[in-house]
Amino acid sequence: MALVVQKYGGSSVADAEAIRRVAKRIVATRKAGDQVVVVVSAMGDTTDELIDLANQVSPAPPPRELDMLLTAGERISMAVLAMAIASLGMEARSFTGSQAGVITDETHGWALIIDVTPGRITSALAEGAIPIVAGFQGVSQTTKNITTLGRGGSDTTAVALAAAIGADACEIYTDVDGVFTADPRIVKGAHRLPTISYEEMLEMAANGAKVLMPRCVEYARRYGVPIHVRSSFSDKVGTWVNRHVSDEAEESGMEQAIISGVAHDRSQAKITAVGVPDKVGEAARIFGIIAEAGINIDMIVQNVSAIATGRTDISFTLPASEGHKALDVLRAAQAAVGFQDVLYEDRIGKVSLIGAGMRSHPGVTAKFFGALAEAGVNIQMISTSEIRISVVVSQSDIDIAVNATHKAFDLEADEVEAVVYGGTGR
Repeated sequence: MALVVQKYGGSSVADAEAIRRVAKRIVATRKAGDQVVVVVSAMGDTTDELIDLANQVSPAPPPRELDMLLTAGERISMAVLAMAIASLGMEARSFTGSQAGVITDETHGWALIIDVTPGRITSALAEGAIPIVAGFQGVSQTTKNITTLGRGGSDTTAVALAAAIGADACEIYTDVDGVFTADPRIVKGAHRLPTISYEEMLEMAANGAKVLMPRCVEYARRYGVPIHVRSSFSDKVGTWVNRHVSDEAEESGMEQAIISGVAHDRSQAKITAVGVPDKVGEAARIFGIIAEAGINIDMIVQNVSAIATGRTDISFTLPASEGHKALDVLRAAQAAVGFQDVLYEDRIGKVSLIGAGMRSHPGVTAKFFGALAEAGVNIQMISTSEIRISVVVSQSDIDIAVNATHKAFDLEADEVEAVVYGGTGR
């Protein structure tokens, strides 16, 4: 008998019919002999609708009250799902994040989990009930206020609970059949990966693949929780995210595949500080200003200094949602720092090639750039890690770049494998 945590995303519990389908799957798991703890997201687009409501009544909703409002979405899901399970003849008990023992810091909107004390969950299991936990939420250790974990927080809730109760696996149910070599919406020949390492999945998630959130994968890697990504709309085998290469590769004695996939991100923007004095400490001043504003940056490129002027340009990428905030703080500091101008571009995107095998295979970079050149895609910026190469390209070239790269590395499936049942990939 295994102990599993099953997490169901918003598209999986979007309406009454979907909730009944999920309830049947949960009951089937229990009848098969496994113990199961369930984590649910808000139904469909409920969270977005609640955010819209808050913005209609207040131009700047207080963070504490916004968190209180947003957690209502998951409370609805957990209660209705518990009712659906009860109608199938099994006892289910719903718990909010705080009732489930999810303890966080005091940050509203992006709280970090400090601890999980799942006493009520383990008690419910011992008494034969199926615990249904509201994802995305917890309670502050210091203020005792309700907090939310940010977008994708239900994934993190599920993995944290799995670690706390010693679950054998955490099953993340979405509206796609697993993790694919590229987004099947733009690459029709994308194929499902039977397994992928935590490191590769982290890179995929951080660079635009939306099937899992980076925080969830990082938590799973830290505590060694195997993640099983599956669709709630089918019975296909899905993708395992863990520390190992695929069983098929191990049995055949094969090395791990060079490339696992191609990810893309359309939510990037680029800022260029023009005419920065080429002196020690100037870059530190610029990025210190950005850091003080709480803005995360991604890729950075500094041009060679012009000998005649002694000045250089520094470009960096960041989430487009933070673009205008970064512009404002840089312009406010322009006179003090001494750069000449600030340029902003949001019609860009990032394309990333990811694979642990590239560490030991020369020529990957040349093939990647060759494929982009052949497709007529101009590269604006480049960033690398041990298992990733990322480039910034024009937003109009993203689909072309992803398809060209996918084809160049022979990642195409023989037949169409991917079905997006709910339309969101979550």
